[in-house]
Amino acid sequence: MSLETAPDHIKLAVDLIALLEENEIPNETVIAALEIVLSDYRNKATNSDTPPFSK
Repeated sequence: MSLETAPDHIKLAVDLIALLEENEIPNETVIAALEIVLSDYRNKATNSDTPPFSK
């Protein structure tokens, strides 16, 4: 599968990884930040009528 035909969440993940690596963010900082982001988005998905990954 090419990135061009990949699902949006895969494209976003690849973009985020590239951004973090290009800026040489330490792994510990990335993991801590992503845990916060994941928690926030899970809370939003739980408290919203919009299913995750919808457009």
